[in-house]
Amino acid sequence: MYRPQIKVVDCTIRDGGLANDSHFTLETVRAVYKAACAAGVDFVELGYRNSKEMFSPAEFGPWRFCDEEQLRRAVDGIESDGTRISIMQDAHKAVPEDILPAEQSVVDMIRVATYVKDVDKAIRLANNATDKGYEATINIMAISHEGSPFLDEALQQMEEETSVQAVYVVDSFGALYSEEVHFLVEKYQTYLKTKEVGGHFHNNQQLAFANTIEAIIRGANYLDGTLYGLGRAAGNCPLELLLGFLKNPKFHIEPVLDVISNEILPLAENIAWGYHIPYMLTGVLDQHPREAMAWMKSGVKDEFVEFYRQLTADPGE
Repeated sequence: MYRPQIKVVDCTIRDGGLANDSHFTLETVRAVYKAACAAGVDFVELGYRNSKEMFSPAEFGPWRFCDEEQLRRAVDGIESDGTRISIMQDAHKAVPEDILPAEQSVVDMIRVATYVKDVDKAIRLANNATDKGYEATINIMAISHEGSPFLDEALQQMEEETSVQAVYVVDSFGALYSEEVHFLVEKYQTYLKTKEVGGHFHNNQQLAFANTIEAIIRGANYLDGTLYGLGRAAGNCPLELLLGFLKNPKFHIEPVLDVISNEILPLAENIAWGYHIPYMLTGVLDQHPREAMAWMKSGVKDEFVEFYRQLTADPGE
């Protein structure tokens, strides 16, 4: 049986942009947005609103910045049918001034990505968003590395000092197992009495969908997925699997299948996401996938033993 409180966020363009430096064509973004709307997805995240002082427009595509004019071109003429628009700000790479008042924007929700050490910056951005009329979430990245008491303090701060809709468990490295998801969702719920818990999982160990299910079972109501799992490195929980699991009659899978066939699969010619041994290894070792992403672009990407030895080498040797 489905839970009507659940909100599904499609972050194909935002997380997928970490695999191609946000260089999606306008046509692809419009197709993804149109499909998400037709499928009944609650939010579609069209990229980042990050500072151009920290990211060069000459190096990164327009969806790393989500200028208002560009967003309007992406959604113009497409019937939303209740689907709302989200963008993300990095706590350490964005400023409050990057966000217009909500009445001047097509955006409905701002998601603030942060590490625990940057919690004060995240709270400032989240409060800026809600003060300007947006819904907001805070997404705690690299949660597999955030087991210190500072996490508890950060969650308490978010509960007491913000009015965000949800705070996310984000498995940035694809390192978590179901027992850890269970533990973290319950920890969040201990502190977040007036907010929902969200789940965003990466697929390095082919557990993104399973971990999303575990989060749902434990009461998480904000859930992320991407079309065919497109995302940084091994990618994310496939949106099509998530919609099938939820059994909510408001969701329609045919538009999702169609856009995967026509827009997402062709991207595989230039983007190597999904299950690959180098990504698996960084997930098992609970390491950032940047080295695996670089290895996958090298001429020896299938030399798995050599890569494993590099990852596990003693830096003192």
